[in-house]
Amino acid sequence: MEKNNMLELHEKLKQLNQETTSYLSEIKKLISTSRKNNELKLMSYFTYTTNISHEKESESLIIGTYHIHNIGHKSITKPYICLKFSPKSPFHFSGKYVNEKTNPAMKTNDAWERLNEQTDNKEYWLKPIGKETIEPTQILSFSNFQAKWSPNGSYTGSIMGFTYCDEFKDGIPSINQINVSGN
Repeated sequence: MEKNNMLELHEKLKQLNQETTSYLSEIKKLISTSRKNNELKLMSYFTYTTNISHEKESESLIIGTYHIHNIGHKSITKPYICLKFSPKSPFHFSGKYVNEKTNPAMKTNDAWERLNEQTDNKEYWLKPIGKETIEPTQILSFSNFQAKWSPNGSYTGSIMGFTYCDEFKDGIPSINQINVSGN
């Protein structure tokens, strides 16, 4: 690997470590504040890894998980999420979810059910199967989804997350989002 590429990689890793430290600090602060109050609170966030290729023949990939953390002292009921893609995002999305027409045997307790139209590739409304509540301090996760794209010219894309439940009908945005761009 060339020296310039190594420097770029080192700087990117340094930036990602700083972002992670910042997110963890914010999470700890929110948890600490929540414990002092007898409140209803939740927080959602993405964790993810990327494999980005700059060769037109290769595919780039994000593997991510969307977490919902109940940091309050009361249960959260009937949670569901929306993963929203930017209008011109290059991503092809896949994950461990089923739809209403899926064979009932495939609807396991760790799967999520897609609530909106299968043809909509910009929003994925998902609810967990077999999970009606998130107890205090508990984390519910939509794990190991994938967003793939081919770097055919310039690209820009983002994935935003929103969490909804009986207690927060208007939804709560995640504390971070996934953004990629390149050319």
